[in-house]
Amino acid sequence: MKIIAVLNREGGTFRSLDIERFCASATEIFTRQGHEIDCRPTSAENIVAALEQAATKGDGDVLMAGGGDGTVSAAAEIAWKTDTALAVLPAGTMNLFARSLKVPLALTAALEALASGEIRNVDIATANGRPFVHQFAIGFHPRMVRVRKNFRYESRLGKMLASVRAIRMVINDPPSFPVELTIAGKTMPRNVSALAFSNNPYGDAPLPYAPDVETGYLGVYVARALPSENYIRLMADILLGRWRRNKDIEEMTAREVTLRFPRLRRNANAVVDGELVPLEDEIVEIVIHPGSLKVLVPRSDVPELPKT
Repeated sequence: MKIIAVLNREGGTFRSLDIERFCASATEIFTRQGHEIDCRPTSAENIVAALEQAATKGDGDVLMAGGGDGTVSAAAEIAWKTDTALAVLPAGTMNLFARSLKVPLALTAALEALASGEIRNVDIATANGRPFVHQFAIGFHPRMVRVRKNFRYESRLGKMLASVRAIRMVINDPPSFPVELTIAGKTMPRNVSALAFSNNPYGDAPLPYAPDVETGYLGVYVARALPSENYIRLMADILLGRWRRNKDIEEMTAREVTLRFPRLRRNANAVVDGELVPLEDEIVEIVIHPGSLKVLVPRSDVPELPKT
């Protein structure tokens, strides 16, 4: 098996690594398992072009993406559209899809697990045709990301602290907007502060990620329009891993969801796998595609390697 590894030099962990030494280590690990790996470090500015070139030229059997959730999401879209197997090398802040795939978060352990891994088919979701592997979110999350962009940070810890500052600012003036959700032919009008749709339902861990990416269902999460004090309580419940007990959260599952925004603002945004994108359409169709994404994952018949 030949792996083309495209590594985002500016992705969290890679910023502080000797990336040439890392590539040499990756080559040794994959060669030991009888595979070939072509390591291609690149800048964040050129990461999408490098991923597209690696997938469309057909030089490899697996497209490995090294970086954060944004890099992984871009790679997943390219892999899905070109029917190429994807491997996720977690080098970002949260690494949520890597957690879903049970890839160890320590990079050397991840290389070892993937080098002896297996190809599986997992689910991927789309919002108006745009793929996502973790989450599509509207309302509170996009506003937080937009506020966070005003802060400077150079590290994973700095990004986390900037997120905390942004959350505190947004809580003082949480969003509120009307939406109509249609699931299985039933339309449900809601006035909400936040909507989130996950590629498979979230688990019970404090971090919001799906422990199983083969259920064939979207997770649907609706936070009703909240005053600041209720949002403070919700944020605390999320951090403590007890958000499912919060009365302001409505949780559902679905294979398809249609959203209609009666009063969509001109500058509205959504967040797709952690990246801020314009929300331009009054109607959004969210669909899960069961088993449509090929991924290289650690073997299921060996003990799971450490996450940290």
